[in-house]
Parts: sequence; C-alpha cells; structure tokens
Amino acid sequence: MFEFISHLWQVFMHRPDHWAIISIIPVTAFVTWAHVWMALKMVFYPIQFWGFHVGNLPIGWQGIVPRKAGRISGIITDNTLTKIGSLSEFLEAMDPEEMAKVIGEQVNHELENLIDEIMLERNPVLWENIPYSIRRRIYEQAHKQLPAVLEHLVTELTYNVESLVDMREMVVRQMEADRKLMVRMFLKVGQKEINFIWHISALIGCVFGLFQMIVWFLVPWHWTVPFWASIWGFLTNWIAIWMVFNPMYPHYVRYPQFFRRTHNHQFPWIVPVIPRIGTYNIQGAFMKRQEEVSDVFAKVVTEELITLKTIMGEMMYGHHKEKTRRIVKQHVNQIMDTPLVRTTLQLSLGLREYAKLKTDLIDRSIEITMVPVSDPAFNASRARKIFQMFRDRIRELTPNEFQNLLRPAFKEDEWILIVLGGVTGFIAGTIHLFVAFL
Repeated sequence: MFEFISHLWQVFMHRPDHWAIISIIPVTAFVTWAHVWMALKMVFYPIQFWGFHVGNLPIGWQGIVPRKAGRISGIITDNTLTKIGSLSEFLEAMDPEEMAKVIGEQVNHELENLIDEIMLERNPVLWENIPYSIRRRIYEQAHKQLPAVLEHLVTELTYNVESLVDMREMVVRQMEADRKLMVRMFLKVGQKEINFIWHISALIGCVFGLFQMIVWFLVPWHWTVPFWASIWGFLTNWIAIWMVFNPMYPHYVRYPQFFRRTHNHQFPWIVPVIPRIGTYNIQGAFMKRQEEVSDVFAKVVTEELITLKTIMGEMMYGHHKEKTRRIVKQHVNQIMDTPLVRTTLQLSLGLREYAKLKTDLIDRSIEITMVPVSDPAFNASRARKIFQMFRDRIRELTPNEFQNLLRPAFKEDEWILIVLGGVTGFIAGTIHLFVAFL
C-alpha cells in the first residue's frame, strides 16, 4: 500500500503542472471564503440603492434586508412577535399607573401655559381682561382634576390598545422609515451566524478543492476548472446558509473525546483532556443559540422597536388616530365641562368658539403627552419592565417559530446569493485556469 502511494506521488511530482494542481485547494478555499463574504455583505448593504435607472429599470444593488424591510418585518411580526405577546400585555407590564403619574407631572407643569396659549390664540383681548381670580380658579380646577383624568385616560388607552394600534403596521412602518434599524437588528441577533457562514465556507472550499484536484488529476480538461469552480460556488452558499438553520431540532451523538475547546475561545483554543465519551449536538448554528439570542433580541425589541414611544406615537398619529382622539376628548371634557370652566368660557367665547377651543386643547394635550413618552430615559425604564417577559417568551418559542427571527433575512431572494456564488466561482475559476494552467 505504501509503495503504491509512493508511486502515485512520484508520478504526480513528475507532472509539469503539479504546482498548479496543488494550488487548486488553497485557491478554491480563498475564493469560496471571499465570495461568501461578498454575498453576506450584499444581504445587508448598501442601505440605500446604489446605481442608476434606465427608465423604470434599476441598474445597481440595494441590500436585500433594507430593500425588503417592510416585507421582512411583516413576516417577523406575523410569525414571531405576535406569538410573544400582545400590545395590551406589553403596556400593562409597563405599569400604566406610573406612566399616568409621569405624564401627569409633565402636563401639570405645562397646564397653565397651555391654557394661556390656547386662549390667547382664540381671544387674546378677552383672556387678558378676565380677572386674574377667575383665571386662577380655572387653573386650580384643571390642576385638581388632571391626575384622576390622566389615570383613567392611560388605563382606557391601555385597555383599548389592540383596537388603536396594529402591531404589524407599526413595526413595518418603523422599519421602512428606518432601514438602518432593520439591518442593525439582524446584525445584533445574527452576527455569530454570519461569521459562522463566512468562516465555514473556507473549510467547505478546502473539501471541494480536494475533490476538484482529484478530478483534474484524472481528467485534465481545461473546461473542468471554471465548471467545477462554478458548481462549488453554488453549493457553498447553499450549504453554508442551510447549516445555520438545519437541523432545526437537536440531534445528540456520542463520540470519543480527546480534546475540548477552551472557554471564551482563548488561546490555544483546543486543549487535551482525559479520553472520555463526549456528546455533540448536531443542530443549526442559530438554533443552538436560542437562549443567548433571546437576551439579544429582547433587548433590541424592547429598546428600539416596541417601545412606549412607538406604541403611543402609532396610537396618536397612526391610522386609528381618530378613535384615539375620541377617547382623549371624553377625558379632556371632564375638565372643560365642569360648571365653572364651561360657564366662564362659553360666556366669554360663545358656543362655537368654545367647541373649537376644546378641539385645540385635545390637539395640544396629545402633543404634550408625547413629550414624556419620547424621553429616552423614560422609555428605557419601561423597556426594563418588559425585557424579562420578552426574553422568557422567546426562549419558549418552538424551533420553527424561533428560526423566523433570522430566517427571513436570508430567505428573501436567497436564490440571488446562490446564483451569485456560482457566477463568482466561474469567474474565479476562469482566472485560475489562465494563471496556473495555460
């Protein structure tokens, strides 16, 4: 056996193209690694379309994720976010009573200026000439009723949030408005899987390169170099993406273990151990990390996607804003329709102007309410209240539900990435043929 292998080696080394044949393995590994890196970048970048248009035909490229932000975010919402919980649960977990208190403090602080501003717009001469004692009583009445009114308002908005806010529409609109957020979310959640695809591609390239080297050794036809390079390009991208999500469920196998990886991937990375039987989980790289990903995804969602600011913004300015205004109007009227305030303002302004005044007050109340809920610190405090709920529920997702946190980013136009691998492989194989074999 040894003599046969030695004979083959001697035959191989006497071939004039033996160095070119040996170069197939490292070249295939490098080209595979490079084109997979390029394909991964093209999933997320550029954020904005890069290129030009010939009529209505775009000539150029935009990252798959930012280009299809609306569709991808809709899939994630339908397949995952709606299974984690409802908006009413999220708002309830944010502590509506405390929210009402914080909003009340802000509105209470601005209340007198708010009343003055609106009245001066409506009838400045009249308001400036009303005795200060009457104005003072109006202020005091509003201050007195405000805390209870806001508490009831926030409670009712929380109770009706499902009819006031469409979570899918809210998420899709936010992602389409801020495509960088979409890319940032996917990169935070799946950075390890992206690195895995990139690095495993070089190993896959080595295996394919060995096969191609044997093919050339047996059948030294020039066309086989670009042909097989193209095939490897197709297969590498497909295999690498497949390995991220498959197998979906864990499959444990036992094997003789002589080494172990060091903690935190510290040098020397692998150290010897007393021989023993180890257990290895054959499962998709992303699927293995459900517990770790739960922390990352919950943090991104609660701090940047489903926040008090986004929920309230959609509630106040979204497609169901008129229904929200009716609820706000009911509660604001509790202050405006007290005998003192109603009588004073109706006599001063007249019925028509009094009705317009209430409309203005509702608009300004909504604007002032959005000030505290837009505060980053206040949003961060609400995010902490729902983070654990988000994290625990993501951990409880089934593997099929869990994969939808990242899978849509690659599933959309995945064929483009696979075809791209074949095209770049063919180009690289052709260059290698001319450089090394001709």
